[in-house]
Amino acid sequence: MPSPDEFGRWSAWRDLPLAAPLTPPVLAEMLDGGQAFRWHRGADGAWHGLWGPHSARLRPDPGGRVKWSAPEALAPAVGPALAVYFDAGRDQAALLDVLPWRGDAHLARCLAAFPGLRTLRQPFGETLLCFMCSSAKQIVQIKQAVALLASRHGQPLPPHTSHVTRHTSHSHSVPTWEALAGVPEAALRACLLGFRARHIHQTAAFFEAHPGWLEATETLAYADAKARLCTLPGVGEKIADCTLLFGAGRLEAFPVDVWILRAMANRYGLHGWKPAQVAQFGRLHFGPHAGLAQQFLFAFERSNPT
Repeated sequence: MPSPDEFGRWSAWRDLPLAAPLTPPVLAEMLDGGQAFRWHRGADGAWHGLWGPHSARLRPDPGGRVKWSAPEALAPAVGPALAVYFDAGRDQAALLDVLPWRGDAHLARCLAAFPGLRTLRQPFGETLLCFMCSSAKQIVQIKQAVALLASRHGQPLPPHTSHVTRHTSHSHSVPTWEALAGVPEAALRACLLGFRARHIHQTAAFFEAHPGWLEATETLAYADAKARLCTLPGVGEKIADCTLLFGAGRLEAFPVDVWILRAMANRYGLHGWKPAQVAQFGRLHFGPHAGLAQQFLFAFERSNPT
């Protein structure tokens, strides 16, 4: 592995501006639990990740603060970008206070198990692409597919970002939809996408023919934005909800996967309910911040399977 000096200097470690402390397990859940797919933990325990044109390292300190470092050339932009990425501008305590944990013992247990857990706010188009890669895949497989897309069709970031890992995909951004419009479907299939390659190829062509469509969708009310996303090839309710929750900060979204189906059946008695029915129940029961509750339920269920 090349030495850091070959790739330039990284900034000093600085505090991530979060009001609540984060333990290493909670930080790991946020970065590697299915919200994002471009973070990798190094041998030193620090996380290296990329989103949009940004690259950073994160590490929790013993006091529960999270420190960040970035390549010096990128650091002036990375600091503000991390504040957006971690949605630091929203009062997490106030968001949690609205959830019905006072009358929901299981939700209260989930909140206590993952203190400080929050939803990330990632670039909207990138989030859509990553979750379109996720259909019927495990997290490790999604990360592999996204990494191949980045290394083969994304733009290289400053080369000094790659010293953390041997993989060149970790020094390339995820390709934009504009770039993907020029990538043949066969080349997408070579990125371990399988049938998803056709959907991504068709969606990229749609965006090329309808400039501004994705940007306009991000600004719409939740129900309207979800309905529009569900018109895209291969995008169902789960992918749409994940995109809106993790890429647009729409806390009304309540994505339903196998873990949430299991949680709602085992903890709330919703045996045999279909995903759309569970999603509707989730939005009604947990209220306007249902998506935040969903992350606590999801994290707890994965760590405490019955």
